[in-house]
Amino acid sequence: MSQYIFGAGVIWATPLMDAFGNTIANGTPVQLAVSQEISMDESFETKKLYGQNQFPVDVGRGKGNLGVKAKFAQVNGLTVSSLYFGQTLVTGNESYKYDVTGAAIPLTPFQITPTVPNSGTWAGDCGVRDSNGVPMTKVASAPATGQYSVAAGVYTFAAADTAKIVFISFRYTAAAPTTAKKMVIQNVPMGAAPVVQLDIFFSKNGKDFSTRYPQAIASKLSWQSKLDDYMVPEIDFECFADAAGNVLYRSFGE
Repeated sequence: MSQYIFGAGVIWATPLMDAFGNTIANGTPVQLAVSQEISMDESFETKKLYGQNQFPVDVGRGKGNLGVKAKFAQVNGLTVSSLYFGQTLVTGNESYKYDVTGAAIPLTPFQITPTVPNSGTWAGDCGVRDSNGVPMTKVASAPATGQYSVAAGVYTFAAADTAKIVFISFRYTAAAPTTAKKMVIQNVPMGAAPVVQLDIFFSKNGKDFSTRYPQAIASKLSWQSKLDDYMVPEIDFECFADAAGNVLYRSFGE
């Protein structure tokens, strides 16, 4: 009896080796959650042998390729760090304050010290805009009208710009929330790559369809944003043989 397969399916990836070539004894399986789309592409090169006539007298199969692409909407640091970069997360949060409220430049000393969210620490300037959305010019010190300077999170403006509304954006670090993690990706030597096992599962009307790729590496990770839609990252995998020489395991619920 045949079966029908419906929906985006479920995909898990289990780290087997990190970016430095070290075996991971107890890799944590990660679900690429809120799955939107999964494609499994299986292809071969073919070699054609021709004689004097127009069509080949024989065709041989050459190199094969197993590729998996997955689009998923729920993002977390463990997914990206362990599956794609193969490096560990560190505690902490690095984020940005994009100012859409604005503040008026006060009288002498014509300085604004913006409040850093989550009791964090100012870490870098991302620019100042005036009330017309025009970027102000950053200078080292003694700003003239339309200019500003910044040191340790304190923004200084020209006396001539007193009372003007400005929008200050900046980068900051913070310990909160305590669950926050960040990646600091090292530039590692070429050759080694994080290796994962992929498990893909579909079920409809009590019949399952599943595929397991024993070894794969992530070859591409894409992040695409849209004006009025969710970001749905896409990750591509290239699959290869395990120690037993097997490249995939597939079950049908016929």
